[in-house]
Amino acid sequence: MTTSLQDIPVNRIDGSPERLDAYRGKVLLVVNVASKCGLTPQYAGLQSLHERFAPQGFSVLGFPANDFGGQEPGSNEEIQGFCSTQYDVKFPMFAKIAVTGEGKHPLYQALTAAAPVTPGRERMETRLKGFGRTPTEAPEVVWNFEKFLIGKDGQVAARFAPDTAPDAPEVTAAIEKALAA
Repeated sequence: MTTSLQDIPVNRIDGSPERLDAYRGKVLLVVNVASKCGLTPQYAGLQSLHERFAPQGFSVLGFPANDFGGQEPGSNEEIQGFCSTQYDVKFPMFAKIAVTGEGKHPLYQALTAAAPVTPGRERMETRLKGFGRTPTEAPEVVWNFEKFLIGKDGQVAARFAPDTAPDAPEVTAAIEKALAA
């Protein structure tokens, strides 16, 4: 029997333990975030998305990670302060974790196994190579701000490349479809 995403233990950014079971029956957008990335302004779009769909049973969940270019060097307390002061983030934030490599958190092991293909990955890989960065190998998360949509049933419904904006039509359409299911 495989472990459900909802059974995987995680810690809130304040260190308190939680399981995604706390969000059972909701549609979730799980995003690995970073404070010093060219994509960091997506925090604003993620907060807007959270506000737009929260009344319908949706939540963005932010998981800081320092796996890509050292772009999330801060402590959990520093990350929380940054998110609050710079982007007025109100969606749930979790403790910093590894989302790729040997120390990959069980949540991201499950997410990448459930949805091994990232639509638009090639576009992001080309972009990274243009900055002199070496992309990870699929099915690994390619960079900060990759997004996993989890349906009400706790299953991965979609995966979006890091440079796909939170308000992109394909993201909002997938959220609306998951909410209607």
